[in-house]
Amino acid sequence: MRVVVTGGAGFLGSHLCEALLARGDRVVCVDDLSSGTKANLQGLADHPRFELQLHDVACGIEVGGGVDVVVHLASPASPPDYLRRPLDALAAGSRGTEAALALAERSGARMVLASTSEIYGEPHVHPQPESYWGHVNPIGLRSVYDEAKRFAEALTMAHHRALGTRVGIVRIFNTYGPRMRPDDGRVVSNFVLAALGGRPLHLYGEGRQTRSFCYVDDLVRGLVCMIDSEETGPVNLGNPAELTVADLASTVIRLTGSSSRLERRPLPEDDPTRRRPDISLAERLLGWRPTVGPEEGLERTIEWFRSAF
Repeated sequence: MRVVVTGGAGFLGSHLCEALLARGDRVVCVDDLSSGTKANLQGLADHPRFELQLHDVACGIEVGGGVDVVVHLASPASPPDYLRRPLDALAAGSRGTEAALALAERSGARMVLASTSEIYGEPHVHPQPESYWGHVNPIGLRSVYDEAKRFAEALTMAHHRALGTRVGIVRIFNTYGPRMRPDDGRVVSNFVLAALGGRPLHLYGEGRQTRSFCYVDDLVRGLVCMIDSEETGPVNLGNPAELTVADLASTVIRLTGSSSRLERRPLPEDDPTRRRPDISLAERLLGWRPTVGPEEGLERTIEWFRSAF
């Protein structure tokens, strides 16, 4: 197939581009490099089936020739990014999604939207199934990302119902692994870099908030399963193994052999206290579930950060 991947130079997008090329697809990566980097695409630049377009998807997507699938990943995704660039986050979720859908419609292609577990907000249902509508502050600091993705889902389904566009929606839970940016502000990269440098690991509040961390290789397998299916979704993709942030910090310190200590900080505004996916739909419809456990995934990630920085 010929697959257009928006945000393909980012952490998750670059891994997806590699996986698609490895199985024989042709890939067009569309990215403005505002949070992705060319370094993530090392080894792909000269690949005969790979093409990079430097472009902001919020300004439209023009790809010549046939297109079979559009995967819309482009968006500032880490809290520091979308808090620093709130209008860009909203544009990627609105105009960027519209551009991806328009390309899919005129190409007769399938469009797969990368939505997020953040649409569940501070959940009143745990674990979170796709049937749960969420509990989101629509005007809080985090709303620029949460509501952008909620709107993107609504726009995707409107295209599907009104125009018959072939679509699929995945809701991605916390993902980690090689190529995470050192400054992306996500908890895994923050903890690993601090531990490797012997610096304090910052716990917000008591560290009792939970997250479910999925290793990037598992997540990409799930994305590929959704690309190859005709499921509309939404479908949760994530690892249901739930950890407290304090437990994550302790595990990182142990695996790195670090002498770092824990240092408490105030909780950020609207930070969810619990997050865990119900993946029964992904198991039933896509035959997918993660296979890399937390310790194995963290060991691989730590080794990558040791060699990269």
